[in-house]
Amino acid sequence: MPTWHFIIQNLDEIWFRTLEHIYLVSIAIGLAILAGIPIGISITRYPRIANIVMYIGAIIMTIPSIALFGMMIPLLSKFGYGIGYVPAVIAVLLYSLLPIIRNSYTAINNVDPALVEAARGMGMSTWQRLYQVEIPISVPIIMAGVRAAVVLNIGIMAIATYIGAGGLGIFISRGIAQTDPRQLITGAIAVSLLAIIADYLLLYIQKKLTPVSLRA
Repeated sequence: MPTWHFIIQNLDEIWFRTLEHIYLVSIAIGLAILAGIPIGISITRYPRIANIVMYIGAIIMTIPSIALFGMMIPLLSKFGYGIGYVPAVIAVLLYSLLPIIRNSYTAINNVDPALVEAARGMGMSTWQRLYQVEIPISVPIIMAGVRAAVVLNIGIMAIATYIGAGGLGIFISRGIAQTDPRQLITGAIAVSLLAIIADYLLLYIQKKLTPVSLRA
């Protein structure tokens, strides 16, 4: 049976696994955004702490994904979540933090000091300068970090199927276990297309969030 025929016959399962994959990645990325952007902005005031945070994030990124998933099993087994979506979401959350924190930190640091001084001269408070000047100007760089994290972790989440998380990695694991190239190709194509679509969708959101004067 050709691969395309296999895909047509299993469209329902492919769609279900795609939604499952999106759900898992969305939770992890959503939590990473809620934590990473505030951390990245706050450490701009503390360079020493920023170096420590970046260093810890870099260490996490160097851990192979399958090893990190494996480390989650004994740690979370004590709470009844050794396998499944919980360790997968936590691992992907950890992988997502560095690009989001790093880009948020870089974006705020690169805001033109003259603009900040102008806002201060207009009587804006620190919070007003942050929300009305610095963050809007920083949107493109911050969103670039979010996009990088999403694309990276759509692929990483596929490996989480080996700890029972589900998602599109099911096809890849079945293809390897059953020596079935159709399932391998199906899983690889689905993950790749999902990453491309997510990147373009986030690019569209980035353009909408970016001030009109900076879109060019």
